[in-house]
Amino acid sequence: MGIIGWIILGLLAGAIAKFLLPGRDPGGLIGTTLIGIAGAFIGGWVSARWLHHPITKNFYDGATWAAAIGGSLVLLIAYRILFGNSRD
Repeated sequence: MGIIGWIILGLLAGAIAKFLLPGRDPGGLIGTTLIGIAGAFIGGWVSARWLHHPITKNFYDGATWAAAIGGSLVLLIAYRILFGNSRD
C-alpha cells in the first residue's frame, strides 16, 4: 500500500474516529482530517514496531484498519485534551 493508500485510509479512519468520538473539535473538519491521516501513519507504525504485526500491502486488511482507527482516536483525544478550550 503506497502513500496515497495511507492518505485515503487516514481520511476514512479520521471520519470513523470522529463518528466514534462526537463533539466539537478545536480544528474542525480540516483538523480532524489531518489527525486521521497522522493517526493512520502512527497506528501503522506502532502496529509494525511494537505489536509485531507488519502492515500488509492489502488495503482491506482488518488489522490495518484497526491500527489506523486506533491511532486516529488516540490523536483525536490528545488533541482535544491539549487544545479543547480554544473554541470557547
